[in-house]
Amino acid sequence: MADENKQITDEQWREKLTPEQYHVTREKGTEPAFSGELTDNERQGSYKCVCCGAELFTSDQKYHSGCGWPSFFAEAGEGNIDKQVDTSHGMVREEILCSHCGAHLGHLFPDGPPQTGMRYCVNSLSLKFDEKKKDSDE
Repeated sequence: MADENKQITDEQWREKLTPEQYHVTREKGTEPAFSGELTDNERQGSYKCVCCGAELFTSDQKYHSGCGWPSFFAEAGEGNIDKQVDTSHGMVREEILCSHCGAHLGHLFPDGPPQTGMRYCVNSLSLKFDEKKKDSDE
């Protein structure tokens, strides 16, 4: 999965994504704070990469940080998120990217809750949410 997603051309990404999703994930943009549809999402399920569908986070790892973007204290599993130093905008931050397709997700900060002390600050536009199906009551 990783190799084929990294082979997709810029034109193919533009066809697959909305202009806003493209800007965030392929051009390392940022959506305005408090504008994302997943910021206050409290449903149970998983958060996947909007570009390739890799599972990145779960609702059990999400918390309200008050920063204006969806926040998570841990990743869904090992190997789905890459980290690299980002020195843009006169700051030094740790950028997080989907390891399967290289999509820009957001940034990682060491000011999270006690579970891990980390805050994965993620753009809603880089995620798609898959709601967990409720068990039927029989």
